[in-house]
Amino acid sequence: MKNKQLIALVVAGMVFVFVCSSSVLVNTLSKRFESSLKLNSFSHSGNVLPSTPHIGVVKVEGTIVDSSSSSSLFASEGYNHQNTLDLIEDMKNSSSNKGIILYVNSPGGSVSASDELYLKLKEYTEETGRPIWTYMADQACSGGYYISMASQKIYANRNTWTGSIGVLISLMNYKDLYEKIGIKGIYFTSGKNKAMGAGDLDLTEEQQEIFQSLVDESYEQFVEIVAEGRNMTVSDVKKIADGRVYSAKQALDKKLIDEIATYEDMKEAFSEELGDVEIYTPESNNIFNLSSLFGYISKIKPRSDAEMLIEFMDKNGSGVPMYYAKPGVF
Repeated sequence: MKNKQLIALVVAGMVFVFVCSSSVLVNTLSKRFESSLKLNSFSHSGNVLPSTPHIGVVKVEGTIVDSSSSSSLFASEGYNHQNTLDLIEDMKNSSSNKGIILYVNSPGGSVSASDELYLKLKEYTEETGRPIWTYMADQACSGGYYISMASQKIYANRNTWTGSIGVLISLMNYKDLYEKIGIKGIYFTSGKNKAMGAGDLDLTEEQQEIFQSLVDESYEQFVEIVAEGRNMTVSDVKKIADGRVYSAKQALDKKLIDEIATYEDMKEAFSEELGDVEIYTPESNNIFNLSSLFGYISKIKPRSDAEMLIEFMDKNGSGVPMYYAKPGVF
């Protein structure tokens, strides 16, 4: 008899827990459904934006690279280039969107990805007539500064590092290492400069000039973008565009930014400027960010000295033109 009573109590307890859990679940789903009724979903990329007037936040955090063209599976960890472009497109197509806050916390990135993002932001303002204001967090260097030139006003945290207006091509030469361990590369090329930049070959003077010409061309583009974005002459920009990083105060003195303030103060000012509209920060579409998860696993997985050396050489000698603030090579 006692066993039957005990079983009955356990069953009753389980039913009670199930009913309570179901109630909580239904309540949560109902709130989410109610909230979703106030939102417009755009099938273009799955982003969901408010149907009420709002300023949308576009966050650019981490290295600005296009993951689809990167040689490393985890190179774009922290920043998703295509998702960012899609988000801007959705905000452009939303009649309820009234402006964009470009939140930048980035050391920069590749020349091509930085320029593509800049052009997308310019397209937004040109086609909608809506404003973009930039807020710089810890850093908005090189490519991070480049994309900020699409905005009409730039705020920075008082501890921000920005500037680093310049271009970098990084190559790694391991010819001496190869000779020590008895490895020699053999190349069959269609021209004398086809293999230039290979890690086990020295650069000729002509090849150095070729690489420098690529850097100079991207630099001129950067300078022109800054001149247009900050309403300065090209010659004035070049006086301060030697690749150095500036503090927020220094950047303000050089007219590279407009104001130093907190993020909350900037959001309040922008909202008031547009008539007290809400600030909306989209959430990530992915519950499980697999690239971040795999990136984390790859970092904790034990690696041999050879694997770490290969990773180091690949990271520091990619040969890709970069608008990037690199430690020791700002």
